[in-house]
Amino acid sequence: MTVPLLDLTAQYATIQRDIDDAIARVVASQRFVMGPEVEALERDLAEYLNVPHAVGVASGTDALLLPLMAMEPKPGDEVIIPAFTFFATAGAVWNAGFRPVFCDVDPRTFNVTVETLDAARTERTRAAIPVHLFGQMAPMGDIAAWAERHGIVVLEDAAQAIGARQRGPDGLPVMAGGSAPVAAFSFFPTKNLGAFGDGGMVTGLDGELLERVAKLRVHGGRQMYHHEMVGTNSRLDALQAAVLRVKLPHLDEWTDARRENACHYEAGLADVAEVLVPEVMDGNFHVYNQYTIRVRRRDELRAHLAKLEIGSGIYYPVPLHLQACFAELGYREGQVPVCEHLCSDVLSLPIFPELGTERLDRVVDGIRGYFGA
Repeated sequence: MTVPLLDLTAQYATIQRDIDDAIARVVASQRFVMGPEVEALERDLAEYLNVPHAVGVASGTDALLLPLMAMEPKPGDEVIIPAFTFFATAGAVWNAGFRPVFCDVDPRTFNVTVETLDAARTERTRAAIPVHLFGQMAPMGDIAAWAERHGIVVLEDAAQAIGARQRGPDGLPVMAGGSAPVAAFSFFPTKNLGAFGDGGMVTGLDGELLERVAKLRVHGGRQMYHHEMVGTNSRLDALQAAVLRVKLPHLDEWTDARRENACHYEAGLADVAEVLVPEVMDGNFHVYNQYTIRVRRRDELRAHLAKLEIGSGIYYPVPLHLQACFAELGYREGQVPVCEHLCSDVLSLPIFPELGTERLDRVVDGIRGYFGA
């Protein structure tokens, strides 16, 4: 039995008629860029996330880039980001004109903490980007308080964490993307809420900043041929918005299935000494865009699983501060040690909602068998 890392065809089969109807609706309208479908998705997402503002953009990368551009960086301005995350976080900082400063993460949750952020803070720090990696939120209450003390803007990278939430300071749940001035979401097809191509959304509490983002996505102005700033073309396709509007009502159901799969893995691997399963911070609701274990002899285990036709992934094999394109920043091996260790021993297992018990058992048995458990 083959177990792929991800199977999007299974999801499509369950909603094919509604998806096809939505696409046909857009084709009939001949309105393919922005328009009512995008506006409706912005309203739907703002309601789902309990935020006052949502702006659709062309990709998750642009959802990071445009808010940074809207901050109008000055030479030497810095943004703190974790060294253990997808490249887009660092690329957006660089391309917006900021200097990326790489910080370490908590080895248990893979996320930044106030302590790791503060260790990287300087007098030039303008913003910080906590990444809700693999679907678990960073400690946003503590981070928000830290940022307010130091006059730092927080941009949540929630690309992998739509639907994630945590207990807020008042005991009420706070959604990913709902506790900072601005946040970025990705709708890349592999995300928990994935489009049929690229797409992204910028949300947040800072209406003025979100208004600047809305202008930047259409070449810097709300009115055609009138440009208040130099923007770019980052418009969300109506076809993608229509697909996402069909999928959104199913998101919580799919998230519950991912969480059940995670429980299955945790129970099946708990007594395997060589395997560290993901740790969920108290008060967090993890949505498991990835189920990432830490394991000895990672590459050997991955090869063993491949022989059994079990898919896996390595997110991420090289920390950002050691990427060749950032060599001029002067980072050296050993400066961000936790991130470096994670890159050598993380392995992501299949977690998609339609996986099923039989395939979950095959993954667990494959790992247990390798370690003789």
